[in-house]
Amino acid sequence: MFNKSNKLPLSGKTSLVTGASGVIGEAITETLANLGSDLILTDFSMDKLNLLKEKINAFNIKIILLQADLEKIQSRQLLIDSLIDKQIKLDILVNNAAFTGDSHLTGWIGKLNEQSVETWSRALEVNLTSVFHLIKGLEFNFNNDVNHPASIINMASIYGFKAPVWSLYEGLKEMGNPAAYAVSKAGLIQLTKWLAVTLGPGIRVNSISPGGLYRGQSDVFINRYENKVPLMRMATVDDVCGAITYLASDLSKYVTGQNITVDGGFTL
Repeated sequence: MFNKSNKLPLSGKTSLVTGASGVIGEAITETLANLGSDLILTDFSMDKLNLLKEKINAFNIKIILLQADLEKIQSRQLLIDSLIDKQIKLDILVNNAAFTGDSHLTGWIGKLNEQSVETWSRALEVNLTSVFHLIKGLEFNFNNDVNHPASIINMASIYGFKAPVWSLYEGLKEMGNPAAYAVSKAGLIQLTKWLAVTLGPGIRVNSISPGGLYRGQSDVFINRYENKVPLMRMATVDDVCGAITYLASDLSKYVTGQNITVDGGFTL
């Protein structure tokens, strides 16, 4: 349980968040800040990171911004080297950066013959390989404490273990369910399990698989989706951040290797 003092649950902790300036990343960042964690934020755009920092400057925490293009191995290595050089110790890592189902990429959404091998490779590089690279490179930067283990949280998806429901997208050309997205998230769930038994007991590794997140989709899609969900609504970033709070804190200190499904019952 959270302590009964006035101390915030993550006070004195340091969290690294990738893809921090995206919709989910921003919500995760604000959640961790609200819990008292110092933050290291990385994303492709430094301008967006600076805007995010302005929003969370009111929290009494330390904030470091680091630009990185996680699709490029050299950029990832520079990020790793920077954190090592700064001798920063990590308590929490949220691997949030990813190409998602609604990313605007050529050869991404569409029928099988419309999806390109080049975009497949790019998606696996960002969604899966970059996670492996960062954790491998930063393994010895984690505060490895058996009594209060560090926490790695990988953002996966229900489509990492569930086949797509094509009727949801019928007639909606701007939407789809790319093969590379599903495969990369499936790999991330298995990587989570592999890392959990490899990095324990001082580091916990779990993943979160959200269901469909509300992003202002068309009414047609929303109605189709919600009719398949027992809780009769799409997920929100607040739903995801509830799981982040649990996995980042000592509330889950005996939880590792798990994939937490946050989908309102969609996959039942």
